[in-house]
Amino acid sequence: MQLDLPLGVVRSYRTDDIDSLATHANNRKIWLGLRDAFPYPYGKEDARAFIERSLAMRPETFFAIALDSHAVGGIGFRLHQDVERVSAELGYWLGEPFWGRGITTEAVRAVTSYAIDQHQLTRVYAVPYEWNLGSCRVLEKAGYQLEGRMRRSAIKDGRVVDQFLYARVP
Repeated sequence: MQLDLPLGVVRSYRTDDIDSLATHANNRKIWLGLRDAFPYPYGKEDARAFIERSLAMRPETFFAIALDSHAVGGIGFRLHQDVERVSAELGYWLGEPFWGRGITTEAVRAVTSYAIDQHQLTRVYAVPYEWNLGSCRVLEKAGYQLEGRMRRSAIKDGRVVDQFLYARVP
């Protein structure tokens, strides 16, 4: 899969993304915004294993955010099953040197539309931690609406925290 965007590309991972992925993902600030399944520190073996899993997925739902052919971030969605099969949860990250340029907002817009169109979804949502105001701004700029605050809904870095619930409904 490849979505060409004005500021970059969202595409399938490639095996030659290992070094770039490991470089940009190995950042505690990034880890603080993600689920614990995303390791920190993040090394080349983590990148290799993640890329292999991503490429084996059917349907493929995890993608690289690339600039100048280098993977500098990731974005993906988890399709739900059973009665929630019309919904998916979105997650994303971008290497710190690229923050504040609109790259993530552009990727969120594109991947959300792709997910809705390809999988006949009626809802895509994201649940940033309460302290991740940058992620909240990205979602709002990408057309997501704040639906609520999920109090004490997660534990991250040893702290029980609130999460915001954002959704885009076509």
